[in-house]
Amino acid sequence: MSEGIVIRTTGSHYTVRTKDNSFYECCIRGNFRMKGIKSTNPIAVGDIVGFDMPTPTSEGIITKIYDRRNCLVRRATNLSKRSQIIAANVDQAFLIATIVFPRTSTGFIDRFLVTTEAHQIPTTIIFNKIDLYDESLREYADNMMGIYTKVGYNCVEVSAKRGDNLELLRQMMKDKTTLLSGHSGVGKSALINAIDSNLDLKTGIISSVHYKGMHTTTFAEMFALDFGGDIIDTPGIKEFGMFDFKREEVGLYYPEMKSRLKDCKFYNCTHEHEPHCAIIKAVEDGEISIERYTNYINIMHGEELKIEKWEDK
Repeated sequence: MSEGIVIRTTGSHYTVRTKDNSFYECCIRGNFRMKGIKSTNPIAVGDIVGFDMPTPTSEGIITKIYDRRNCLVRRATNLSKRSQIIAANVDQAFLIATIVFPRTSTGFIDRFLVTTEAHQIPTTIIFNKIDLYDESLREYADNMMGIYTKVGYNCVEVSAKRGDNLELLRQMMKDKTTLLSGHSGVGKSALINAIDSNLDLKTGIISSVHYKGMHTTTFAEMFALDFGGDIIDTPGIKEFGMFDFKREEVGLYYPEMKSRLKDCKFYNCTHEHEPHCAIIKAVEDGEISIERYTNYINIMHGEELKIEKWEDK
């Protein structure tokens, strides 16, 4: 049995890269499922697998999936009890956001961050397209970054077009497996091309009607970087549906709330209306941003369960 890492998935077909940088097309037999995982895709980009080598007349056969260090999971469809594994075995995630053409909402950012916190994946928020800022957008960007740096998230401003801070990103990505995610139109593919000139990913355009991105990536794929490490490019996401979360656990994945939970009077406090709630007091005192708190309430009331899908239409 040979071993390798899955770098691309398309339906039930997988491209596997071995340590000697050879590539093999593989498939799985029957209803191959991982124990305890109810997912639409039992194998994801980043999985380490064992496989039987292809023959002249058939693809290789994946026979084993090794234990994952972590994985990023989201709800497959509205009200579905099944998940979709976006990627596995990542060292860090970069959430690409823009405040103009298109604008990334804090609601989307917070749902993504709650999910990566739950799966213990360090996440940096990358604000792209800073070359488009005017004075008012500059002020808005400063306020938005302030919300996240205050609670401990690293924020980096970049311009794929001008090259701002691309060397910093290269240093952060060197010898690591980095997952890139974000709405379509935020410039993921253009940013990857700018980071590594050997890559030539297809870039899209922005719809002039709604200032939204038109999809370019239709499946997750891993690319080796010329300076060391791998990058996983994912399709643009309209909404990020969270999977397998209990309401009482959501506050644990807000760093600014987690540190204050012990100070609430009631152990089962929902932080919505209870007296002597440390979270509500922190919001009133300006120690927790109203934007983050509002997004927390929306998650608690199930607004994260909206239909979400790859932007493939």
